[in-house]
Amino acid sequence: MLSITELLIALFLTLFIAHYFKLQWLRRRYPPGPAPLPIIGNLWTLNFVLHHEVLMQLAKTYGNVFTLWLGPKPVVVLNGCQAIRDGLISHSEELVGRPTIPTFHEMARGRGVVFSSGHTWKQQRRFGLTTLRNLGLGKKSLEARIQEEAQNLVDFFVTKKGKSLDPSLAIVHSVTNVISAVVFGHRFSRDDKEFHQLVEANDVIVSKLVSSWGRLFDAFPWLMRYLPGPHQDVFKSNAFVEEFVKKEIQCHKENGVPEEPQDVIDYYQAKIARDSHDVTSTFDEHNMVRLAADFFGAGTETTTTTLRWALLYMVKYPEIQENVQKELDDVLGECQILQYEDRKRLPYTNAVIHEIQRMSNIVPISGLRFNVKEISLQGFIIEKGSLIIPNLSSALFDPDHWETPQQFNPGHFLDKEGKFMSKEAFLPFSAGHRVCLGETLARIELFIFFTSLLRAFTVRLPEGVKNVIVDPIFGGTLQPHPYQICAVPR
Repeated sequence: MLSITELLIALFLTLFIAHYFKLQWLRRRYPPGPAPLPIIGNLWTLNFVLHHEVLMQLAKTYGNVFTLWLGPKPVVVLNGCQAIRDGLISHSEELVGRPTIPTFHEMARGRGVVFSSGHTWKQQRRFGLTTLRNLGLGKKSLEARIQEEAQNLVDFFVTKKGKSLDPSLAIVHSVTNVISAVVFGHRFSRDDKEFHQLVEANDVIVSKLVSSWGRLFDAFPWLMRYLPGPHQDVFKSNAFVEEFVKKEIQCHKENGVPEEPQDVIDYYQAKIARDSHDVTSTFDEHNMVRLAADFFGAGTETTTTTLRWALLYMVKYPEIQENVQKELDDVLGECQILQYEDRKRLPYTNAVIHEIQRMSNIVPISGLRFNVKEISLQGFIIEKGSLIIPNLSSALFDPDHWETPQQFNPGHFLDKEGKFMSKEAFLPFSAGHRVCLGETLARIELFIFFTSLLRAFTVRLPEGVKNVIVDPIFGGTLQPHPYQICAVPR
């Protein structure tokens, strides 16, 4: 007669096998992909991390539209420029949904603009776009603020007199002050303790959000919510950022809403007051906190990281740095104020900035989507409500669209006459209706900060250092390893 232990083992094996065959049956409804295991799906195959390079390898076996199972949930992966554009642009209206992922829900509760969906997302995004325009995006007023912060960064580098330095914190400070002025109406001093705490909190969120611990939380939130680990650090850091935003909102309340709003919080408070009787409005203090946190985090991280990569690539490729400086000198001469409009007269410099964005590939995988309607994509019927993830990295390195995809080559963005040309596979900001809200701001910042630094300095390795490490650190964004440079005044 079987013991209780043997019966339990037999029951477990029976359930395991039944679940396995159920998964094999369900797989028939989705594009092909590696066979999932019960409970963990393909997480074991992925080493519990969604890595862009692994996805590109899987695409070689299963095609550019394939399915992975993250725990019990199937996810359709879009790989390569054509599949991504077919999904994000041709089906832009259908692919606007943001699924309820446990880690993201724990952070945002469906609020704000990054992790929200449906009616909330539409209202918050429309407000964000309108407010950025009202605050001067694309106009001289905001550009002047960026020019001022770029000059402050140059002035800080000057104080180092060409000696070795880690540029990261200085870059973070200057970029943060741009978005801080937009969202909160003020800038931070370089020695502000709260500024350093915010930087540290943002670093924790970015570095640990997409770790294997995050994927375990997504698969088993009922268990991981109570277990210690790096995922708890993410939630604590997120809470710190939100508390900071709440204090900023309280200061604005105490000062009252000005006749002419000066920042995002001013505009949001005015919007809450105007829509107070609208039952369809999603404008409340909870969404204000989340939207401000979204703006602050996204507006700091991506531009900061790209500029760090920019200086590293200029150190690695001094001949390209010299060509940029020559073009800047020849075209701009002694002109002191750089403007975003100048990019049209600086095709090589513009091409270098774009190639930095392509090679640094800082957001390799776009945020998870779901389709609000059934779609036909690359010969597959994707049923309504399917989870979809675009592997942006695969477009940025697609050999069908780049002559030397694995090499740093500004010529990717230049025609035979040396004029700048855009490329359809250049999708660092994603595409479609969920394209990065701050794309225009990021483009202006990258151009003005980068050109301001290279006009003023030649960046080199410190004496005795010979190796330039361009392999990234994998996290929420692809970060360069810490490095030192010498910014030698020209």
